[in-house]
Amino acid sequence: MNKKNIGFKVFTILVVSLFCLQTFAQSWDIPADKKAKNSYIPFTAVTAKTGEEVYTKNCMSCHGNPTKGNSLKSLKPIPPDLSGAVTQKRTDGDLFYILNVGRLIMPSFKDILTDDQRWELIAYIRSFNKQYVQVLSKFDPRKSKLVKFTLAYDPVTRLVRVDVKATEKTGIVSLKNDEVVLFAKRYFGRLQIDKTLHTNSDGIASFKFPKDLPGDKLGNVELIAKVSDDNYGEVEYQKKLKVGIPTDKPSLTQKRAIWNVVEKAPVWLIITYTSCIIFVGLFLLYIVFNLWKLKKSGTINTIKS
Repeated sequence: MNKKNIGFKVFTILVVSLFCLQTFAQSWDIPADKKAKNSYIPFTAVTAKTGEEVYTKNCMSCHGNPTKGNSLKSLKPIPPDLSGAVTQKRTDGDLFYILNVGRLIMPSFKDILTDDQRWELIAYIRSFNKQYVQVLSKFDPRKSKLVKFTLAYDPVTRLVRVDVKATEKTGIVSLKNDEVVLFAKRYFGRLQIDKTLHTNSDGIASFKFPKDLPGDKLGNVELIAKVSDDNYGEVEYQKKLKVGIPTDKPSLTQKRAIWNVVEKAPVWLIITYTSCIIFVGLFLLYIVFNLWKLKKSGTINTIKS
């Protein structure tokens, strides 16, 4: 009896857990300001066509072909058909937010696709909704050129301060409550510093810099600040600051290595490669020489006979 009760409880827990997981995957707690976000790109046949290319490359493997109902059924929860009513009832801001954030098996596309690509993808999704009427954003992408960054480092607190302002005709505007990410440029990509922060009322965000990050001989590190603003879009800024540990080491491209250019490849690799080429060349010459001997021998026998 006890074993049966235990088995029943385990089964009940599994069923409830799967139900909760399914419910969680289908519900999204989207902030009101994100729901109201609109595209600055008009949704036309051209943008929808471009969005289809983005969809095919990044979404089709899971969501399948819109209207076909052939999403990947082996995934839990099953990815929805994005031409369906559930998706089409969402606002453009909802869809943009979902693409940015991701959830469970769905990745975040914020650092994979550009703003334009994400809106073009939504344009493609909307092309299956004949009742859809677009509301364009007043945002102008050219306004991103008005954004100016100031990066400063305090060695006492080890904080990198990012100050973001926009120079409008009416004066200087602080970019308030905007998402800011700070990266350190490394050999094979970008290393995020601290967590993603939001600017305060003065347009400032302060990042805690690690104590053990190496820099160049002088301790300089190439920093990249990236801000996302509803009015000015995504803007990046790069600057070298003396924030790292001085490191007098040759760069990865100075020494001979298998990832370097041909002139700086390891000697053993060059010798091995050259030897293989010579061996293959001699072997081909040997085959050609023997074929020539056979042909000559056959010609001579034919003349004698």
